[in-house]
Amino acid sequence: MNFTDYTFLVIAIGTAILGAVCGMLGSFAVLRKQSLLGDAISHAALPGIAIAFLITGAKESNVLLLGALISGLVGTFWIRGIITKTHLKSDTALGLILSLFFGFGMLLLTFIQKQPNANQAGLDKYLFGQAATLLIADVYLMAIVTGLCLFVLLLFWKEFKILLFDADYTKTLGFNTKFIDVLITSFIVLAIVLGLQTVGVVLMSAMLLAPAAAARQWTNSLSTMVILAAVFGAFSGVFGTVISASQNNLSTGPVIVIVAGVFVLVSFVFSPSRGLLFKQIRFMKNRRDLELYKTLSFMHHIAETHEDISHPHSIKLLNNFQGFTRKTLQELEEKNYITISGLNWSLTPEGFEKASNLYNQNFKDE
Repeated sequence: MNFTDYTFLVIAIGTAILGAVCGMLGSFAVLRKQSLLGDAISHAALPGIAIAFLITGAKESNVLLLGALISGLVGTFWIRGIITKTHLKSDTALGLILSLFFGFGMLLLTFIQKQPNANQAGLDKYLFGQAATLLIADVYLMAIVTGLCLFVLLLFWKEFKILLFDADYTKTLGFNTKFIDVLITSFIVLAIVLGLQTVGVVLMSAMLLAPAAAARQWTNSLSTMVILAAVFGAFSGVFGTVISASQNNLSTGPVIVIVAGVFVLVSFVFSPSRGLLFKQIRFMKNRRDLELYKTLSFMHHIAETHEDISHPHSIKLLNNFQGFTRKTLQELEEKNYITISGLNWSLTPEGFEKASNLYNQNFKDE
């Protein structure tokens, strides 16, 4: 595959833009605990595509995506209505709308496929996506939407941030929380609809959530998370496109989602603050420190019975103490907490002071 080919560059740029905008908006969905929202909206967009085709009889992508946008917005507001007007929780409302709209969309697609009109072939690409159909006009549209999204995020950044972390406080400040909520949700719907042609209905939620989930592992700052999610999304799009183009019979959309999943996996394991690897390292270090301090406290208990804290004691006195090991003694000696002479040990002034502080701290905690 020639990576300077015009078609490849169009697809790569398009998927990079799509990944960036999905990462930015997905951050808000993840932090608002609306991870299923992307799945519900993408599935809710399917009947809109089918209805747009039935009305126009043409497979013009902009017309079909407009139908998907309207259907996605209808599904979104139905979800909001169910949550506010009934006692159902959000996950129930999301699952209900997802299955209802997707089932209706599949019914319409089945009906369309059985029509004699040969023009209906290819509508099923919106189920799993077909990045190869991206045109330069589609890339321009994605770029315009991404620019508009970035502008709105910067313009309403303070409002979005306050609403995200404390909706009640946002109301007390006099902000129109309903308008802000509808605005960010509408942009999420728009980003999802833009990605249907590339990634498809089934996988679009992963494109929205994976970069944001990966970014969340690296930072506690909202602005940093949004930037990282956009970067992870863009790289997922580019790398997925490159891998797909370098091999035969690899669909671009699923490969992009797999690459995004790799970003998530690496973040879950290797991020310094939340990563499983560093958590395990910290756990092992804390456990080792606990063994050292328990041994040091036991030594302090023995040494405090003598006026001279440096009075030597036999190592055999520690034989029945569970925290004691030869390695423990070696580490305590390296820290200059004890001195070892043959089979005897004695506390240093520094070690006695450290042990006294540990004893006093434990006494306060109790």
